[in-house]
Amino acid sequence: MKKYIVLCAGAVLAMSLTSCGSSEKAYRQAYDRAQAAQQQQQQVQPSQPVQPVQQVVETPVVTPVQTVPSTQTQVTDNSDNVSVRQERVTIVSGAGLLNYSVVVGSFSVIANAEGLQQRLKNAGYAAQIVRNEERNMYRVVASTFNNKNEAVQSRDQLRANYPDAWLLYNAR
Repeated sequence: MKKYIVLCAGAVLAMSLTSCGSSEKAYRQAYDRAQAAQQQQQQVQPSQPVQPVQQVVETPVVTPVQTVPSTQTQVTDNSDNVSVRQERVTIVSGAGLLNYSVVVGSFSVIANAEGLQQRLKNAGYAAQIVRNEERNMYRVVASTFNNKNEAVQSRDQLRANYPDAWLLYNAR
């Protein structure tokens, strides 16, 4: 019985190996037939003389720019359009938060947050670590301010090295 099973398995294996391989010869024949058909089609169609394409060059009309002297310069404050996240956080490491803080990193593991805090301290920032209990995340705060405008300016400067920096409002 075992001999019969081994013999059948060998026969099936031999048939599958010989019949499943793709035949390069068949592909080559199909390619040659397509090439011959294309050449025959080109011979049937008379070649038409190619006429040169005339290019139309348009000259743009330039209107003179008039400069009007400005008497007042208006500076708009865009800090009102800056989004601020509001979270309840507790201080894990640091001196304390003011109203607006610039967060440069969020981690679920405190060791990662401590590493970023140390790099920021080496760069001259008074970095702090705070924890959001609801999300179980450690936030690394690079700087903190009472004024939103100052926080926005600090965030914009920090985005050169930390492009994902964002503002946090501590909901106490």
